Amino acid sequence: MRFVRPIAPFSLVTLLFFLLSNSVAERLIESKSLNACQDNSSFTASLFNVIFTPKNKTITFDIVGVSSIQGNVSFAIEVKAYGYSVVKRVLDPCEMGLPGMCPMSTGQIDILSNIQLEDNTINQIPGIAYGVPDLDANVKVIINATANPDVSLACVEANLSNGQTVDQKGVGWVTAVIAGLALMASAVTSGLGYSNTAAHVASNALSLFGYFQAQAIIGLTAVPLPPIVQSWTQNFQWTMGIIHIKFMQSIATWYQKSTGGTPASLLNSLTTTSVQVEKRSLSAIGKRSTEHTLKLAARAFELSKRADGSVSGSYVVRGIKRVAFRAGIESTNLFLTGLSFFCIFIILTIFCVVLFKAYCEVAIKMRWMKSDKFQDFRNGWFVVLKGIMFRMVLIGYPQMMILCLWEFTQVDSPAEVILAIFFFFGMTGTLAWAAMKVIRIAKRSVEMHKNPAYILYSDPAALNKWGFLYVQFRATAYYFILPTLTYIFIKSVFVAFGQNSGTVQAIALLLIEAFILIGASVIRPWMDKSTNSFNVAIAVVNFLNTIFLLVFTDMFSQPGIVTGVMGVIFFIYNAVFSLVLLILVLIATVYAIIRQNPDSRYQPMSDDRASFIKSQTQLTTELDALGVTARGDKAAYKHNLDLDDDNESWSTESVRNPVYQNLPASDTNPRAPSRNNYDQQSPAYQSRGPSPAFQDNRTKQATSPNYSEINRPNWAESPGLQDRTRVYNNSGSNLPYPDNYPGNLIPDYSLERDSSPTPASNRTKINARYDSKFD
Repeated sequence: MRFVRPIAPFSLVTLLFFLLSNSVAERLIESKSLNACQDNSSFTASLFNVIFTPKNKTITFDIVGVSSIQGNVSFAIEVKAYGYSVVKRVLDPCEMGLPGMCPMSTGQIDILSNIQLEDNTINQIPGIAYGVPDLDANVKVIINATANPDVSLACVEANLSNGQTVDQKGVGWVTAVIAGLALMASAVTSGLGYSNTAAHVASNALSLFGYFQAQAIIGLTAVPLPPIVQSWTQNFQWTMGIIHIKFMQSIATWYQKSTGGTPASLLNSLTTTSVQVEKRSLSAIGKRSTEHTLKLAARAFELSKRADGSVSGSYVVRGIKRVAFRAGIESTNLFLTGLSFFCIFIILTIFCVVLFKAYCEVAIKMRWMKSDKFQDFRNGWFVVLKGIMFRMVLIGYPQMMILCLWEFTQVDSPAEVILAIFFFFGMTGTLAWAAMKVIRIAKRSVEMHKNPAYILYSDPAALNKWGFLYVQFRATAYYFILPTLTYIFIKSVFVAFGQNSGTVQAIALLLIEAFILIGASVIRPWMDKSTNSFNVAIAVVNFLNTIFLLVFTDMFSQPGIVTGVMGVIFFIYNAVFSLVLLILVLIATVYAIIRQNPDSRYQPMSDDRASFIKSQTQLTTELDALGVTARGDKAAYKHNLDLDDDNESWSTESVRNPVYQNLPASDTNPRAPSRNNYDQQSPAYQSRGPSPAFQDNRTKQATSPNYSEINRPNWAESPGLQDRTRVYNNSGSNLPYPDNYPGNLIPDYSLERDSSPTPASNRTKINARYDSKFD
């Protein structure tokens, strides 16, 4: 029988309305686990399934247990909802007609029957108990001997559920689709040249995705969470790659067996195993001794690693294993499942980028699209692809760090440990190296231009490849990527290695989130006021969540109703906050797609990055090309350089002031004839003509009787003057020649490009020097 109907509309609004309305699903209360709540309990159950349906007033039992009790007994029953006692009664199994219970006998007990409840008993159950999602209720049964009611023979406890939950697939799909659309919109707007819009949408999308991952991490902790908190955080486990697909589980199990591992079989043994999803601290369940708890943990570990399906007993799941169990994934398959989805994510991204590149080329060839559309992407798509891959690694870093570190503690198989080592060090090293690369580029920009934004945003290769690490921050806070990576790494360490102590995890996460909140509030490193407000709000909610997490550890010994109510509050404010973030990101995404000029929606950045961002296809390189042409050395000119080597960037000193090795022959031999790079017979030369001073000198020489005997040299071919061109190589001027170099008089070199032409007085002196030399 199916009791839970999925929520049809894909919206968190529908989810909130669902909580405020009565559910149309069949009303019921059920329990699927029975656990001992006292030391040396004389009754244990390996299978416990009980369902009460008020419609037919029937309780259905399916119990398999072992009893060491003999004689007639009575049941003292206490029902608690959200830590508050609602029902207390003493029942006689003989009066109720329970088979095998009157009297009880030693050995195995199998109970499969139905009993009818009276109306006065049913009326004691409040109607809200059937509609509140993830009901936090339990029933404790103390078995006493009829002859001696003061002696407790056994104590068992069962968690109750009404079949309603906030763990809905629709929530996961909505959050995934909106986050994905935002990332795609940022990529498209960036390709169209709207860098301001792309930066805002991408920053908000990444922050939203990070918030979803923080929600998922709350569920991965070993803290005993209230049921509604477990279900809410389960909605976001897709961000950690924890997605159940049946055939992938078969592949993961096969791989583990093939590489020397022993798969778990907990999900295949539910007919004989009572599995308790921990929602209360073990110390609060009853007055259990430490010895009994250790025995239970040892038995649970043996059960989790056992491949044989014929297991019996009970098993408590917590932390990462709790999330895996709720997702329908064996704990030994969890690492490989998350790794597989991360790799699939990377491969699909590469495929989409390549496919889009091919579409652009076909569309332009078929004239479906203008040739200037996505021109920067088409010309440098491989550099853009590398930048996208780096961004995907950054998005998947929290997921892979937690899973890899956790795999080190589980050792599911030697091959999986090797994979964990490879991805752990590979991703950490890649991101650390990229972060240091950004810092080096920014420092060089500060040294050369007194502004870190100059090279970070003016160099298209740097922006496309490394921009994912710094575009969301203001230019002067480029370094904030290092605290961000450190924050993710430390958080992952405590989540993965602290699975045996939820209290340690809660305290550590509280301190980490407090540090991040203080840093974000004081430094405010993001690009503008709106993104700072967006991210600081997320930091506040994450810090508040860790406070609730600390309360859930029961370290303050608060009443159960406090924990239950705080669990509901946790869900409400996180659901509302998630809804607000989704709406904001969705609005920004829609504006980026439908508006003709989406950049008009945003104010210019205070770091003036827009003035540095250039189109890679529109870079003005005439001066560089002219200088190379003048030297006759085209091999030394480079364009669209990659930043794999810092010294090869077009923004570096080595390219801004190059030292050319292929010098003309006249430089090595002053007596050798030099190469004239200017044709004095060209129309441009004739139309402009030489300077007046030079013309006057030529007139004087023509009237001289010795003029015909003088072999008048061409000043442009003079080896001495050509030697002076080397001054440009060590000059800070942007001109191809020094200001006082007479080559600036060359007619082909237009005055519009010469911001510092040689003064007329200097020209006259230079020509007079020639006249006096050859008179």
